Amino acid sequence: MGYGEKRDPACRRAPIRVFSRDMRFPPSFLDDVKARLPVSEVVRRRVKLLRAGREWKGLSPFNTEKTPSFFVNDQKMAWFDLSAGKNGNIFDFVMETEGLSFREAVERLAAEAGLALPQASPEAEAQEQKRAGLHETLGLAVEFFSAQLAGGSGGKARDYLAGRALSAEAQKNFRIGYAPGEKFALRDHLAGKGVPRETMIEAGLLIHGEDIAVPYDRFRDRIIFPICDRSGRPIAFGGRALNGEAQPKYLNSPETTLFHKGGVLFNHHRARTAAHGADRVIVVEGYVDVIALSEAGFAETVAPLGTALTPDQAELLWQMCAEPILCFDGDKAGRKAAYRAIDMALPLIGAGRSLRFALLPEGQDPDDLIRSYGPGAMADILSQAASLSELIWRRETETADFSTPERRAGFERRLDEIALEIRDETLRRYYRDEFRQRRQTLFAPQRGAVKTPWRETFGGSAQGQRRGTGRGREGANPVAAAPVRLTASPSLAGSALMRPISDSGALALPPREALILLILINHPGLVEQHLENIADIEFSGRDAGLLRDRLIDKVSSAPLDPAGARAFAQEQGFGAVLTRLDAFAAHASHWYMKENAAEADADEVLKQALTLHHRERGLNKDLRAAQQAFERDMTDANLARLKAIREDLNALGGTEASVEGFGALSGRQGGSL
Repeated sequence: MGYGEKRDPACRRAPIRVFSRDMRFPPSFLDDVKARLPVSEVVRRRVKLLRAGREWKGLSPFNTEKTPSFFVNDQKMAWFDLSAGKNGNIFDFVMETEGLSFREAVERLAAEAGLALPQASPEAEAQEQKRAGLHETLGLAVEFFSAQLAGGSGGKARDYLAGRALSAEAQKNFRIGYAPGEKFALRDHLAGKGVPRETMIEAGLLIHGEDIAVPYDRFRDRIIFPICDRSGRPIAFGGRALNGEAQPKYLNSPETTLFHKGGVLFNHHRARTAAHGADRVIVVEGYVDVIALSEAGFAETVAPLGTALTPDQAELLWQMCAEPILCFDGDKAGRKAAYRAIDMALPLIGAGRSLRFALLPEGQDPDDLIRSYGPGAMADILSQAASLSELIWRRETETADFSTPERRAGFERRLDEIALEIRDETLRRYYRDEFRQRRQTLFAPQRGAVKTPWRETFGGSAQGQRRGTGRGREGANPVAAAPVRLTASPSLAGSALMRPISDSGALALPPREALILLILINHPGLVEQHLENIADIEFSGRDAGLLRDRLIDKVSSAPLDPAGARAFAQEQGFGAVLTRLDAFAAHASHWYMKENAAEADADEVLKQALTLHHRERGLNKDLRAAQQAFERDMTDANLARLKAIREDLNALGGTEASVEGFGALSGRQGGSL
């Protein structure tokens, strides 16, 4: 029997149509098969595929050709053959290439996906009909909650959303609503629409039980966030309590026929398309964080539903992006969440599927960060996301004690056990190699280390005596036993960060800061374009900062050309600064900072210079913190962190940021910072 029209006699709603391609397989079953089998996995059995950006490409299986015109997009769950004018999903591909019927294609692919075929029976038809009814009921609930938010009872909820800076547009896009405090508000509304009480219960909208005589609304006096499946259909809700004493603070729908919490991501249906364009997906912890990031330009953001990330959710993420970025709050709980994700992911990772981790400043979540510092701050955090292997190393070394051979041996064994969790043999070998190299660096003898008695090295501190066990150097940490006083390496000492500022406050700028000022003088039109980032620069010299401030004030009131900018700087008493800048330009090869360079080229270089400058400033702060941490507790982990930051600074100081494809307007090609 095919799936036709059915009407619940107890329901006064419009009839629901449930159908599939050959009137046998429920649409939900076909969706499950497609979700479990990436298109590229099915296609590569017939077509040799090569990575092409965020897609795959290969030669047409339908025509003879030398230039690939066949493309596969796993995010869209589709393939496209431009030469043959064909496209479709995994079922279409198997039908086209193997001459199978739709039924035969579904049966084969379902077996590969590990799914049992649904039995064509009145019971199966009734089950699919029930699913359709649940979807419709949840849709009615979304409309009810939205109306309540906009109505008279939603004032407190609107104030809360305004306080979280969630705009009216954001509320509309995410279909945010409000559940009133009455126990039967939603139940009575849906009953008036002809929805049976049993359907409300199955949809997770009512609380019921043997000891509850009259089922009542699950969500009361809460901000409501609809949770949707990958197609955008509502399948559940998350509710945030407005009463500070209500528990729990966040309440999700229970498990239902449609909703399995561990297999769903909040905002998945929107993020899928955005992730394809950005080649990135961001995972945060809460609904509001998702919405805040999406509204700030990070539409590829999702969240698990109040629990640790599950393997099923990880699979959904890898369908969108090879290396999802998990963004956690910068507190102890955030680090623990990151570490749990490591343990979950290790058996699942492989070539082309891993995780990265972005840890926020302590005490801030993504919503706080964006509201306080803007989207640029979040972009910086994401650009510095740590790899999975790096975070494993941090976890294993941050509190470790390597003061004895036995402890160092135990540390090595733990790393080997971690690598063994990786099922992919090739990747497991690479992880072992990386851990081995890191251990060698960590335990390598330090150059210039002085053989100083343990007690003398630590000044006889209780910590030093405890770690030394009162036996001279025998029980000492071999790395931390180096002299306490640290000196910068020659490359670091000569880098921009370590150069002094003159006592008089006259210009004593690193080359990159001089370059930025010269570009602003010779291309003042760029000041307004990059106003926020330019205003945020901490120059090494007082005069440079003052010149920057005066230029911003002037450009804000009237546009300047290069000649006008120089004249203005002279009038403001910065003649000596201009002289030094021109002397720097005369001996530098950076043609793009000069007045005759095309502004588009100067703009490209300025953006890169600003990025490097902010990165350098962040590393400088990290270096000071690492030095203080090492002075407080001279462990191998603290020393390794200090060395790593210094290496980053040295590398940044010598960075040559090549600019591809610019210079044509200026008659030049290529350049470097």
